[in-house]
Amino acid sequence: MLEFRDIAVRRGDFTLTADLAVPDGARVAVIGASGSGKSTLLALVAGFLPPDRGRILWQGRDLAGVPPGERPLSVLFQDQNLFPHLDVAQNVGLGLRPDLRLDPAQRQRVGEVLTAVGLSGHERRRPASLSGGQQGRVALARVLLRARPILLLDEPFAALGPALKAEMLELVGRIATQTGATVLMVTHDPRDAARFAPQTILIDAGVAHPPRPTRALLADPPPGLRDYLG
Repeated sequence: MLEFRDIAVRRGDFTLTADLAVPDGARVAVIGASGSGKSTLLALVAGFLPPDRGRILWQGRDLAGVPPGERPLSVLFQDQNLFPHLDVAQNVGLGLRPDLRLDPAQRQRVGEVLTAVGLSGHERRRPASLSGGQQGRVALARVLLRARPILLLDEPFAALGPALKAEMLELVGRIATQTGATVLMVTHDPRDAARFAPQTILIDAGVAHPPRPTRALLADPPPGLRDYLG
């Protein structure tokens, strides 16, 4: 279980609080107005931002002091975090070894995950030669290879068209099911939340509220969410 216990973080005039829990293997959307603190919530989990108060626990372990690279998670950002000077196989291989000194078994595993995301035969291509959807698949292949128990999605497919975005979310869902990952997905699109996440954390007026059933929340949104959705 991922727990936010009496969390508060302050940045200038902005304060975000959270006191909630996310069950193992849950798919949870994080929704709220622009600037409400959606990415801040993910940054707290990832270790990019320390809380001013409270604790974040994973399976009962306090993550305070654990460096981002040692936390049990993977993060997907909007830019996919691909290195333009590395080819597809190398970008994926970073999920196993940052120095890319892979043994034969590890190179075989890279090939297997590329096949799993539909990129067999693209191993030697550079990111610039790929479509947006293909770049997303490279990033997802790295996530699949790492098989970390927490997956944080900070609108990685926001720039894609509706059909391709739906395809990528379906692929994320398959990967999450395969790895058993707990997923937190920041989104500004309620359709994505309804499609992917049975539960949703609403961030409103500086408070990250405990997860609620997504469809019920969107069907009868509180005033702040209603104003945001229009």
